[in-house]
Amino acid sequence: MIVETAPRRRRLEPDARRGQILACAVRLFGERAYPDVSTTDIAREAGVARGLVNHYFGAKKDLYLEVVRVMVTIPEVALERLPKGDLRSRVDASVSWFLDVVSRHGTSWLAAVTARGMGGDADVERVLAEAEEVAADRMLVAVGLADEAEHREELRGMVRAYGGLATSTAREWLQRGALTRDQVHLLLTTTLLAIVEQVIPAAIAGGGQAGATETTRPARPMSS
Repeated sequence: MIVETAPRRRRLEPDARRGQILACAVRLFGERAYPDVSTTDIAREAGVARGLVNHYFGAKKDLYLEVVRVMVTIPEVALERLPKGDLRSRVDASVSWFLDVVSRHGTSWLAAVTARGMGGDADVERVLAEAEEVAADRMLVAVGLADEAEHREELRGMVRAYGGLATSTAREWLQRGALTRDQVHLLLTTTLLAIVEQVIPAAIAGGGQAGATETTRPARPMSS
């Protein structure tokens, strides 16, 4: 996840220069829709020649896909920084990390998750789907369920559903102003704890299937 833009017009190592260009692209694609940003704009913002942008990232769309990827993908370092304590501490830290990131990169994160100006593009959808799968695996690690093999796909499905809630709730805070950060934090931590401590054990034990059977059982004929 990008945090700062490197100072302009300095001789930088290749990795630092690439990061500088990417940081500028993140900011510009956050401020304007995809069609309204050019590689010339990004090069000017980064203080480099346009050819250097192409050298590191290829075409404009390739750079945009990288911007979306870094904005929506949970990095491995986020797991490494989680506390070693109990489940509640790890859930609280995970939600705090997520809210810190989306607030720090608010406009860029919103532009990425909504694919502003690129809605329906197959390559963007692929990047978003890949990020969703990475998030599912890393969330299972965060809550201590990474080694659950027998029900892994069910767990990943539940965590993916939670990821959709997290995205929608963050948008209610950042985009609509309907919720405060504290309210979002409470909603997301409480929900994730409920999923791990109540929903998952019940689903694995067959409780979810029993509920489905009950709702689909034919109704008794009404007596006259």
